[in-house]
Amino acid sequence: MHGCNVGPICRPFHERDTVIVADATSSPLASAVNWVADLLTGSLGSAIAVLAIAWAGFSMLQGRLAVREGGRIIIGCFILFGAPLIAQGIMATIRGERRAEQQLVAAPPVAVPASPPQFDPYAGASVPR
Repeated sequence: MHGCNVGPICRPFHERDTVIVADATSSPLASAVNWVADLLTGSLGSAIAVLAIAWAGFSMLQGRLAVREGGRIIIGCFILFGAPLIAQGIMATIRGERRAEQQLVAAPPVAVPASPPQFDPYAGASVPR
């Protein structure tokens, strides 16, 4: 790992999860874009998003931040972390690919034992002693 102990920031590009540019080794710009993408969607980006949402929540509770602005922060975090899935969906739509429909099968109902005909669970509750 080249003697680096900072975590996922120093992993080689071929071991990373997020790849924006397919051939990152050919261009320093592509390598930089992939590094920034990994940084924003990794643990540092998650920590910043958690702090931003907490700050927005406290500010909205105190009346210092409008609800619309707080909503923008929260939606921005969802878009930032959902960007790979959103891009895959857009690319699949452009290519005309369709997901296979999954058919859900419900489990059979559980048989409940019948209660005796004279059963009253509240019979003793209303009788004075």
